[in-house]
Amino acid sequence: MGTTVFERHQPPASVIAHSLENTARSVFWLDDLPEGAVGGRPKLAGDRVADLVIVGGGYTGLWTAVLAKRRNPDAHIVLVEAKSIGWAASGRNGGFCEASLTHGDENGQARWPKEMPTLHRLGMENLDAIEAAEAEYGMDFHFERTGMLAPAIEEHQVEWLRDWHAEAVKHGEEGVVFLDQEAVQASVASPTYLAGVWEQRTNAMVHPARLVSELARVAEELGVEIFEHSPVKRIDTPGSTGAVSVITDAGRVDAAHAVLATNVFPSLLKRNRLMTVPVYDYVLMTEPLSQQQLADIGWNDRQGIGDMANQFHYYRLSKDNRILFGGYDAIYNYGRKVRSEYENRPESWQKLASHFFTTFPQLEGLQFSHQWAGAIDTSTQFTAFFGTARDNRVAYAAGFTGLGVGSTRFAAEVMLDLLEGRDNERTQLEMVRKRPLPFPPEPAASMGINATRWSLNRADHNQGKRNLLLKTLDALGLGFDS
Repeated sequence: MGTTVFERHQPPASVIAHSLENTARSVFWLDDLPEGAVGGRPKLAGDRVADLVIVGGGYTGLWTAVLAKRRNPDAHIVLVEAKSIGWAASGRNGGFCEASLTHGDENGQARWPKEMPTLHRLGMENLDAIEAAEAEYGMDFHFERTGMLAPAIEEHQVEWLRDWHAEAVKHGEEGVVFLDQEAVQASVASPTYLAGVWEQRTNAMVHPARLVSELARVAEELGVEIFEHSPVKRIDTPGSTGAVSVITDAGRVDAAHAVLATNVFPSLLKRNRLMTVPVYDYVLMTEPLSQQQLADIGWNDRQGIGDMANQFHYYRLSKDNRILFGGYDAIYNYGRKVRSEYENRPESWQKLASHFFTTFPQLEGLQFSHQWAGAIDTSTQFTAFFGTARDNRVAYAAGFTGLGVGSTRFAAEVMLDLLEGRDNERTQLEMVRKRPLPFPPEPAASMGINATRWSLNRADHNQGKRNLLLKTLDALGLGFDS
């Protein structure tokens, strides 16, 4: 087995210790919001009657509320959130807003090859619509159409990038640029970079918490009622009434239809209880870089960056020129529980800090201001699945697998289409009509996921070569994305 660049070029322990000595365990994006932008909404108390009730106050639920109001401005819509708007994945992710609806072209080609031209076009239209939303609704969520840079940091990855670029040229894709070692290091000055592919139009950077807070503001201005700190206990669909009842400890909402936008949290529908597992991701945010530090690393085009390893890193610049650096460790805890104690993992932050200074040794001395973590709703197809239940009264979407910032808007359109009984381009997609395989129950889930993670790490140490387990999972359309 070989070694990775992060093992061959480790920074001194003193550099790592210094970088983390004043780091707060807090989500930078939420701390960075204007005062009063989140929280402060009432709990649900008593009974409400609505046309549509939405469970979940993240991107999926809020996009559904806003787009439902666009379709029918007179509709009475109620949204209930267990804690506060955007407190979970929507407020703490990396802010990579991608056009891909399939967790990348490779995953999509493996699963829905005939649909990929349509899915690619729909994904670009969806990203364009998110960009247009800032002006349409008077929002400000720091949208930057920077594209995505994929650097090779090991020799064997260079050929992968050449093949990627050749395929893009073959299919007439615009804005896909191959950068040799000199060009990629001129773009972003990391000594680890051997080559790169820059997809210039398929990705944007956003401020995650601003996106969710702005969606909530717009939804309320359109007339949506939002209730916080109102965890839903169950959902009832009495057979004779044709209604849906969402029940909390202190109240209920009766509606014609319901949307379940509960992301990584246990589904209110029994059929979906095994469809996702929570995988914990860890993140660091630096203090703002000085003008000299910015000059030392270049990065003038401000692309989002994600390397080519199975255990990959993602990183980006904020508006005030901090670097968010996350990924690599993707931790599943036995029992598929979502617990706050899983968010505290010092060894993951230390590893990220080490990898950061291997990537940017010229930034030694920089400190991290924030460290946090969050749970990703991982599905076996690595991207969202959709469906309806209870005689088409309830729609759901989940399983975004860490790529939901953009695709949650598409999911909202799909769920509204399904509830309205529309037969259109979106609802005809196999990706929408077909459910992926569930994860097995414990202990098989833990054994399988951890064996897969070990195999992915082994592949990263063996020029990307996949062992029998990974090849078998690939053939079955299963696996585990780090």
